[in-house]
Amino acid sequence: MIQLVLARHAKSDWATDGVDDHDRPLEGRGRRDAPAMARTILRAGVRPAVLLSSTALRATQTAEVFADAFDVDVSTRPELYLAAPETLLDAARTSGADEVMIVAHDPGMSALVSRLAERDERMVTCAVAVFTWHDGTWDDVGSVPPDEFDLYTP
Repeated sequence: MIQLVLARHAKSDWATDGVDDHDRPLEGRGRRDAPAMARTILRAGVRPAVLLSSTALRATQTAEVFADAFDVDVSTRPELYLAAPETLLDAARTSGADEVMIVAHDPGMSALVSRLAERDERMVTCAVAVFTWHDGTWDDVGSVPPDEFDLYTP
């Protein structure tokens, strides 16, 4: 089984002047949404073995919440910051695990989810898309439709 879990980072703080985009933290809503979404997908039976995150502060803060819920470590990857869909998919493919979660950013996240779901999907902040291929391998991801697709939003 291959399971790809794609999460857009939770709502970030735009109010702090002089903070670089990469260093923006989560704001109040984001700090509330991330634990709620982690509980939601945990109840749905999602338990990734590997959790990859962009190095941006808002992404790592979101990823840490999910990591605590799944009892896994976060592996930060600089290439996931504002990554294109293929970069996101390549990170999952080369992770060494069959169940992978990635926490990253739009527009790449929405583009990849739309491509894999074969329909237009918008990933709002803290949305989580779960794709499952029951008998597939990573080579099937992107060329064979998933057996299951679920989209969770806060």
